[in-house]
Amino acid sequence: MIEIPKHVWIETQEDEFDACDVIVEMESGKIYTAAFVTIPYLQRQMQLGYLMGKQMTDVPPVRYAMMETPHIVVEDLSRDVIEDTIDNLLALDTFESLFTLVTETEDESAERTTTGGKRATTEVAAVVLSDVLVMEG
Repeated sequence: MIEIPKHVWIETQEDEFDACDVIVEMESGKIYTAAFVTIPYLQRQMQLGYLMGKQMTDVPPVRYAMMETPHIVVEDLSRDVIEDTIDNLLALDTFESLFTLVTETEDESAERTTTGGKRATTEVAAVVLSDVLVMEG
């Protein structure tokens, strides 16, 4: 059964708008989060890798980017693009492989967990929601 998003919150950056965290609350009450980025964000990360390599001895300077968590690359971070991407991921049944579940109930023990095999708690989700800057659409 495809879950339906109830709310989508988008974190906004004051100075750079090429990456943002997105929080999705489903009608079921589950809350998920994911990182959305643009190509300029990836280019900036590659440049940082290059600059770090230049400062270290015995390390060749090379442009690269490492992403420890899934990042969803989009053309731009407009609300329409993000919401359409979420709809596509839900329709393709790939949403849960890219978004991290940040709520927990007793019957969800068999579902995907965050890093380290530990699921983020409802309290963490509440902090994330209270700290995020919301772009109203």
